[in-house]
Amino acid sequence: MATVTHAEDQRRDPRRWWALGALVTSMLVLGFDMTILNVALPTMAGQLGASTGELQWIVDAYIVVFAALMLPAGLLGDRFGRRRMLIAGLGVFLAGALCGTLVHTPGPVIAARAVMGVGAALVIPLGLSVLPSMFAPEERGKAVAAVTASMAAGMPLGPLIGGVLLDHYWWGSIFLINVPMVAIGITACVFLLPESRDPSSPKVDVLSTASSALGLGALVFGIIEAPGRGWGSPEVIGSFALSAVLLAALVVRERRAVRPMLDIRLLGHRGFLFNTLAATLGTFVFSGLLFMLPTYLQEVGGTDAFGTGLRLLPMMGGLMVSARLSTLLVGRAGPRPVVTAGLAVLCFAALLGSRTETGSGYGFTALWLTIAGVGFGLAMVPAMDAALGGIPAEEAGSGSGLLMTLRQVGGAIGIALLGSLVAGTYGDRVDTARLPAEAADAARASLTGAHAVAEQLGLPALARSADTAYVDGMSAVLVVCGIAALVAALLTAVLLPNQRPGEALEPAPAPDVETPDLAPRQAHGRQ
Repeated sequence: MATVTHAEDQRRDPRRWWALGALVTSMLVLGFDMTILNVALPTMAGQLGASTGELQWIVDAYIVVFAALMLPAGLLGDRFGRRRMLIAGLGVFLAGALCGTLVHTPGPVIAARAVMGVGAALVIPLGLSVLPSMFAPEERGKAVAAVTASMAAGMPLGPLIGGVLLDHYWWGSIFLINVPMVAIGITACVFLLPESRDPSSPKVDVLSTASSALGLGALVFGIIEAPGRGWGSPEVIGSFALSAVLLAALVVRERRAVRPMLDIRLLGHRGFLFNTLAATLGTFVFSGLLFMLPTYLQEVGGTDAFGTGLRLLPMMGGLMVSARLSTLLVGRAGPRPVVTAGLAVLCFAALLGSRTETGSGYGFTALWLTIAGVGFGLAMVPAMDAALGGIPAEEAGSGSGLLMTLRQVGGAIGIALLGSLVAGTYGDRVDTARLPAEAADAARASLTGAHAVAEQLGLPALARSADTAYVDGMSAVLVVCGIAALVAALLTAVLLPNQRPGEALEPAPAPDVETPDLAPRQAHGRQ
């Protein structure tokens, strides 16, 4: 008589589909949290009095913490129980969201976002890792697709939900919406989710974790503070120097480790290196645009928060459609022409968008946003898939972790660097010569501040000058993005191996838009 193991019994438990629903709910929350905040930035600038630099920190605090803690958080789940750490992550995320609704100045909001980043670092990697213990191989594909789709669906939902909330409630409602959904996720995980762990996983390297978090934080600090303090100021130079030392120490330590958290040696694979470069560049540009566009659409275009969410949909739609199409194209032509074409399309969209003026209608903006979304999908999705398919099978897990980490770092630097370029150009070109010192400082701090000063003092010329200055900054950002995409396209066209999925050493499953953000848990499952 055949015996039934504990794992097989769990995989036959009918409650596993309810448990999957809990994971889908949790991932949906984190999915739209990635984009819901961007729509709120203009509102937060007005209600909190936040400068452009503070807005950058509100967004980047989450990303920096998430990128630095993602891999060690996964190892904690392996050693102490994935369900336990997943529930803990949801609890930390919920605590950060609640704190964010109770504060009224930028500093505490930044701190709350950092706490939410800690929670997300636990939830996102562990969300996929519990599935093998719940579902048999023939069902696992459907479960993975459901979790992945929930995060992908959250991206376009974020701006829409955020817009509705901001049009009817105060800015803190974008954090409060997380409370009921996370509470449902925690309850379902407690009662429905089976426990699993991998006692053989390596220990968390505290020194490497600290070096990555502090090094990335110092780099972002220097980039964000440079427009206000000056690129040659001691604080900025010191932060860059500290970042270089810490990140160099991280690389040296990880290269010498027997079982590194970040296997830097994988960058020696040409296919992995250039596919990762393309995916990271796409995340760099995408994150920068999501930071910059809501302010342009609301303050210059005159839309409300919900209207801003609607106006971002062409970019999201272009990304979703081309992400699906790219899988078919790669199967016929291989990844190199598809990734190169995506980067070229992104370059064209950025240079087209740089022609935007204050009088340009939304039709022109929708056009280049749609083209940009198509470029993102064509470049990022096959690049992420090919990056993992072009390395040895035994290294695929480590590669997925390194790929995701570099993508998150690219997003953080994109917001910091492109946001600083907008802020620097805007501050230099807005005309505040005839304003009192306090009013001039407020006008130079942000476009929202300039509009408030113009309304209070009855100075329509100031509002026009501020709009023109901001659009000039946005155009400069788009030119930089276009040049970077063109350089990356030339590099991939010449140096990227054209290894089709069937020829790969271990073909990676065709991902949805957010699959790499879940892949690191496959890494720890193989260790």
